[in-house]
Amino acid sequence: MSTNLPRVVMSQADIRRTINRIAHEIVERNGGTAKLALVGVVRKGDLLAARLSAAIRSIDENARIPVGSLDITLYRDDLGRNGFKPVVRRTEIPFDITGLTVVLVDDVVYTGRTTRAALDALNDFGRPKAIRFAVLVDRGNRELPIQPDHVGLLVNTLPAERVKVELKEETGESDKVWHMEASKDWVPGED
Repeated sequence: MSTNLPRVVMSQADIRRTINRIAHEIVERNGGTAKLALVGVVRKGDLLAARLSAAIRSIDENARIPVGSLDITLYRDDLGRNGFKPVVRRTEIPFDITGLTVVLVDDVVYTGRTTRAALDALNDFGRPKAIRFAVLVDRGNRELPIQPDHVGLLVNTLPAERVKVELKEETGESDKVWHMEASKDWVPGED
């Protein structure tokens, strides 16, 4: 185990710059903001999706990007395993995703299982033209063939480590991304 953990790998300023960069990448890859929507995975992806929407509006003040939030709890492949007790949260996608380019937003990608669950859940809301994937942090160690289209930071981790994203909307304090050792009772996806 590394002796220099825990450590902050992104500050509030780093996160702000990263969100602005990803917003520019999304607009460029989409060829503008037409037929574009953002859907964040609940608990932190939805907060980041709202920030990305604001950043896109700063690029194109006429942009009206629909933003939704997606709870993937009931789509997880580990329900009922290892004592995992799911907490179901609210999904809010108040628009039809059919024909849109949907950017799925999450805070951290690790094994790819949360993303797979999110893709399954999105299918219940329509058939988008395309789904892109944006994450603040990619920590590697994929178990499924899932790759983000937009990445804020790549942090190579060991399985016994974790990446924790703290956002001011939840903590009331400044944004930070931590690289740390995983506690014994930590369950991936429960940050």
